[in-house]
Amino acid sequence: MKDTLVRVENLSARYPVRRGLFGVRRWIRAVDNVSFTIGRGETLGLVGESGCGKSTLGRAVLALRKAAGGRVEFDGTPVFDQTPDALKALRREMQLVFQDPFASLDPRKTVGRSVRAALDIHGVGSEAERQRRVEEMFQRVGLQRAHIARFPHEFSGGQRQRIGIARALILRPKFLVCDEPVSALDVSIQAQILNLLKDLQAEFRLTLLFISHNLAVVEHMADRVAVMYYGRIVELAPRDRLFAQPLHPYTSGLLDAVPIPDPSVRSMISTIDGDPPDPANLPDGCRFRSRCRHAMPKCAALEPPLVAVEPGHDVACWLHDQPAHLALA
Repeated sequence: MKDTLVRVENLSARYPVRRGLFGVRRWIRAVDNVSFTIGRGETLGLVGESGCGKSTLGRAVLALRKAAGGRVEFDGTPVFDQTPDALKALRREMQLVFQDPFASLDPRKTVGRSVRAALDIHGVGSEAERQRRVEEMFQRVGLQRAHIARFPHEFSGGQRQRIGIARALILRPKFLVCDEPVSALDVSIQAQILNLLKDLQAEFRLTLLFISHNLAVVEHMADRVAVMYYGRIVELAPRDRLFAQPLHPYTSGLLDAVPIPDPSVRSMISTIDGDPPDPANLPDGCRFRSRCRHAMPKCAALEPPLVAVEPGHDVACWLHDQPAHLALA
């Protein structure tokens, strides 16, 4: 295991929901008691259906969303216990690449000003030094110096995401949260951006939390993969191990639903049966049990903990009171 850079312990985040005539407050547990670590230089992929809490988790790790509980450490430093000034300094080491590259850029500013803003806020270097760093970063992400003076609407989606990556890297951070960074792009452009991220990760020695619903993208990018279902991580394993032998029924369903891009291969694409639960009224026990063909009485009574069933492979499923090869037979 690599030296740990990011440690997340029992992290929770929730959203208030008002219902009824008197505005009774209920809570959606978007992230519920989640724990994991990310090694220095590692890419942890985070996958799951839309609405499972992936983006909320990424923002909570960066303290961009207030956590309801738990702890996050970055390079040994508690993130949530910092004063505003100390947290501002810590943010230089942790940055975010947004899902929608157009919405994340100010249409009234040139893209050069948007990329340079972090240098101005943190008072990095002289005026000439800041301009030089912006020009170098534009070139590094595959853009030209002439692009610096243009506005966001003058660029394609792929170019705007390159600008978003340049903005995230301008302070030379150690940790990058990539929140669905290619989902808004054409398939032909996605590979370019993914390869750019891998090149930049090697050059700048970045650690990544890579959030995506696209399993093919995660397989290309991640060293380890965490599978999330309605606020909880249900499986965590090395990439090759998880894709070769998933142990949680939800993970198996996600992988079975991935189409095979080969017309000569005949395949039956299975789906996950049943309707997702109400996020404001999650069932007792296992949250996936209403959609799981392996559900048993114990699943309704107790929520399974995330435990190691083999070295480096953690699963939250009562099936794994017995050997994995028998449980999913």
